[in-house]
Amino acid sequence: MPEAAIASLRSFVRPREPEERCDTCGAGLGRDHAHTYEPSSRRIRCACVSCATRYLPIPTIVQPLPNFTITDSQWDDLMIPISLAFFTFSTPLQKMVALYPGAAGAAESLLPLDSWPNLVANNPELRFLKPDVEALLVNRVGASREYFITPIDECYKLVGLIRVYWRGLSGGALVWGEIARFFDELRRKGNPCLI
Repeated sequence: MPEAAIASLRSFVRPREPEERCDTCGAGLGRDHAHTYEPSSRRIRCACVSCATRYLPIPTIVQPLPNFTITDSQWDDLMIPISLAFFTFSTPLQKMVALYPGAAGAAESLLPLDSWPNLVANNPELRFLKPDVEALLVNRVGASREYFITPIDECYKLVGLIRVYWRGLSGGALVWGEIARFFDELRRKGNPCLI
């Protein structure tokens, strides 16, 4: 095919659009872009470098807590109905909240977290959780006993994954495989340095 014909065809091809755009200004974003958080609506936004400085930035560090201390009865005292949950301090509510992912999204526990101070006393790293943008993520599915300080967007990523893959009453094998992959990836991202 002659060069002129190829050049002519290229004029009809549109440049490929970036997969994601800044939720504030619409600028194209790279794969590893920043996220910001709006505490009152619990909304996570994709952000370009410029816009990320104008809102509450979400950190990117995942910290596994291999020495985290909680007994089964302390977990039961928190009255979380499933074995996956995340805990974060909500500045609009001025309290620690517990959320758990499910097929309908993130459900907030309306029960008081009366035993939270005891958990903090046994695990002082929890005192350094950044309000709104970091959470204690708990995985007690089956024999797992994993605890992470993680960015809030990772928690909502898990929520989204469960919403997409959940089937039937028990979720189905596909969702449990995706949850296992999520925690494998979280472990790979983790920085085991303790505070």
